[in-house]
Amino acid sequence: MSQRNSLLYSIVACKCPRCREGSMFKEAMYSTKFADMHQSCPCCGQSFEPEPGYYYGAMYVSFAFNVAIFLVSLFILYQFVEEVTMAMMMGIVVVVVVGFLPVIFRLSRSLWINIFIRYEGPCGEIPKKLHE
Repeated sequence: MSQRNSLLYSIVACKCPRCREGSMFKEAMYSTKFADMHQSCPCCGQSFEPEPGYYYGAMYVSFAFNVAIFLVSLFILYQFVEEVTMAMMMGIVVVVVVGFLPVIFRLSRSLWINIFIRYEGPCGEIPKKLHE
């Protein structure tokens, strides 16, 4: 299996979990439309929203990413600053979380859908799903 067909690549590059070729998102990451997703995979036809409210669970993944950012920021601050104030911590966390918002949003959705939809093979070797 090549690196481009790996699960990690699919999650990080926000590719379709079924064929790992089609892109999940329409626009560039740092644009005003960073959250716009294709309705289905442009390659294999896999729906990116299998049911209404599907991505509510991705909020928990996003929360875990944000907690990790908070802990890493706190650790780094303690390495460079003798006394960490609440204002410093809040400032660092707000800047980092807002700066990484598109990244966290996309990674959490990509991870969430990859948990439930399995890889079936390259786009040219699997049947295309039809939309209803």
